[in-house]
Amino acid sequence: MNLVLKNLEPQDIWRNFSKLNAVPRPSKKEERVIAFIKKFGDNLNLHTTIDKVGNVIVKKPATKGMSNRKGVVLQAHLDMVHQKNAATTFNFLTQGIEMYVEGDWVKAKGTTLGADNGLGVAAIMAVLESSDIAHPPIEALFTIDEETGMTGALGFEAGLVKGDILLNLDTEDDDEIGVGCAGGVDVTATKDYVQQRVNNGLAFSIEIKGLQGGHSGMDINKGLGNANKIMNKLLYMAHGNFDLSIAEINGGGLRNAIPRESKALVVLNNPNEQGFFDFLNKTMETIKKAYQFTEPDLVLDVMPAELPLFVMPLNDQISFLQGLDTAHNGVYKMSTAIDDLVETSNNISKVELGGGVIKISCLTRSSVEATKKDMINNLSATFELMGCTIVLSGDYPGWSPDMNSSILALLRRVYVEMFKDSPRVVACHAGLECGILGRNYPEMEMISFGPNIRGAHSPDEKVQISSVQKFWNYLQAILKNIPEKDNLG
Repeated sequence: MNLVLKNLEPQDIWRNFSKLNAVPRPSKKEERVIAFIKKFGDNLNLHTTIDKVGNVIVKKPATKGMSNRKGVVLQAHLDMVHQKNAATTFNFLTQGIEMYVEGDWVKAKGTTLGADNGLGVAAIMAVLESSDIAHPPIEALFTIDEETGMTGALGFEAGLVKGDILLNLDTEDDDEIGVGCAGGVDVTATKDYVQQRVNNGLAFSIEIKGLQGGHSGMDINKGLGNANKIMNKLLYMAHGNFDLSIAEINGGGLRNAIPRESKALVVLNNPNEQGFFDFLNKTMETIKKAYQFTEPDLVLDVMPAELPLFVMPLNDQISFLQGLDTAHNGVYKMSTAIDDLVETSNNISKVELGGGVIKISCLTRSSVEATKKDMINNLSATFELMGCTIVLSGDYPGWSPDMNSSILALLRRVYVEMFKDSPRVVACHAGLECGILGRNYPEMEMISFGPNIRGAHSPDEKVQISSVQKFWNYLQAILKNIPEKDNLG
């Protein structure tokens, strides 16, 4: 066990979280963590299987006197978002997460922590290995690849589990009960262009950094800066005032993370170095003022660079800058059904330009299918005017709220009894797996909850220690109170 977490309570969860975080587990490369969970189940002499896509199912019989209760599926995903600060040296494929404690929070050293959804996985592991927790028949479902396509949930076949209730442990506020979520689709625009040879000029490397980033669903309504949009605005305005050619752009990273950094290589064709520097700094001050409350650490770095061999032709450059400036990023529509819920949004997650190819990657989310299509059409029209080819992929459904759910009534009652307050019942603007799993298990009641996690999908990710204790107590009480098969509510 990581000695930093050794004395934290509840020890059963932190011990398992520490072991889990020692295993590299990037999305689409989960072989090691799949083997880790398989070995964990086998060592407990529990029936443990791996389905055809890599999800792991561990089944545990009910404790004494609980076999007549409704069966429960405990579900969490094994993969984690891998993001690090630019100054952090870290290899996610070979290293375990380096954690530390600061006050009431567990954090990671310059990287994502993996509390999303590692705390859910660790809690399920603690239930499976327990000998003193009352619970009904348990089927633990550890899905893969939730963060980059939900292919684990999409490939999970009907009939592999028999439970009546699914408890998804992937919510990030301990006073919330999740009853719905957004669906999503990846929108990718690509275009080839004929490169133009560079004869002379001054080359500069431009870097946008210091942004907070965050979850492209849960944090999309916070007014955070998108490094791709900020870089484009800076280049668009510079292009209008200087004879400027773009050689390369590389901004953003993961599809479900708000981009924190972007780098560009440009050539100033008419040498006016001081005027160019002054213009960029003045423009950046205007941009920073617009983000003064949400992005106080926003930084612009401009450095001389080696002259590249090729740049983008002027006409292609104009259409690219205008198109990306027009492309919608952020909240598109708020829900009319649930207060303060984002209904539809788009995250321009990655922009790659160079070598004669443009690639713009977006993740569009919505809890309303018709509005999701509106957003897709909006983006497609914009990118097609740039001459791009559009590809839609990874489409997955949302999870429609059922406010009359009997498991919701149970969780509400237990919460009030334990904490003397009412929980917030919410739908979230993120891609929980419940909607997808529900397609093959339409009769299964589903609910989501979890501990306080902040900054998910960014190196600022942290989990609250006291909240993990609350979450653990709540989970145990729910399992103890699961009703008999013919009586829920």
